[in-house]
Amino acid sequence: MIVREHPSTLKLFFVMQGSVVPKIIGRIIMIALLTIVVVLLDRHVVTLPHISIGAMGIFGVALSLFLGFRNNAAYDRWWEARKLWGTMIADVRNLGRHMCVFVEKDADREQILSCAVAFAHLHRGFLRGVDVKADILGWIGKEQADAMVTKTNPADAALRSMADKIGTLTKADAISGFGQMTLSQTLSSMALAQAGCERIFTTPLPFVYSLLVRRTTYIYCWLLPFALIETTGWLAPLFAAVVAYVFFGLQAVTNELEHPFRNVQNGLPLDAMCRTIEISVSEALNRRPPEALTAKDHVLS
Repeated sequence: MIVREHPSTLKLFFVMQGSVVPKIIGRIIMIALLTIVVVLLDRHVVTLPHISIGAMGIFGVALSLFLGFRNNAAYDRWWEARKLWGTMIADVRNLGRHMCVFVEKDADREQILSCAVAFAHLHRGFLRGVDVKADILGWIGKEQADAMVTKTNPADAALRSMADKIGTLTKADAISGFGQMTLSQTLSSMALAQAGCERIFTTPLPFVYSLLVRRTTYIYCWLLPFALIETTGWLAPLFAAVVAYVFFGLQAVTNELEHPFRNVQNGLPLDAMCRTIEISVSEALNRRPPEALTAKDHVLS
């Protein structure tokens, strides 16, 4: 995720970090070159068909609506994913407070809360497709880490381990019935947040809708030069490039926000949020907390 102050007006047009320009520059140049060819052919070779600028305007409004709807849907996914991870962070902090209230022995508290940290890292590993075993070894040990990572859903295995420990303590009368209910509700909330993230991860926006928007964008940009040659003359390539930047840029932004868990510049900072959980658990266990992750070159991963 990009973390930086808004650039000045002068720098605004030259900032490439976090911009979609590098991804779409080829398409912008393609549309500009197409427009140059159309203008040259129309002026010096053969008169080409001219499209009404009004008709292209209506077409453009319709395309803008399609892109706007898709962009809103993609941003909703991104923001919902952030809220779900915020819920998990809050649940882990609540769990740390519950440990102080309902669990007396430090060793029992440490075992449950360490599994909470493992849960966060294992869930991050699933969402990003990365190996997080090294991140959980110091919390739960090699034997338990090996057992969890071999499961189909390692994060759910961490939750089950926490539930097993709470059940054992309840049977031993180390946790009251009310404490068991409170802790179970917290684990249920963590499981619901996990399931919400998995739903976003495994269910992209409908492909048929994405295909329609992409095809329409290309068709519009290909037809645009025939509407600009009469009204803008030799400035047509410039106007066509600007329009291509807007439409292809919106499309690229939507594609990136649609997948909020990817380790890209505009993705969610899952590493930093896992470190926040580590800090909260360390303080709950009276340990020295690790340093919070900071942005490197304005990027927080």
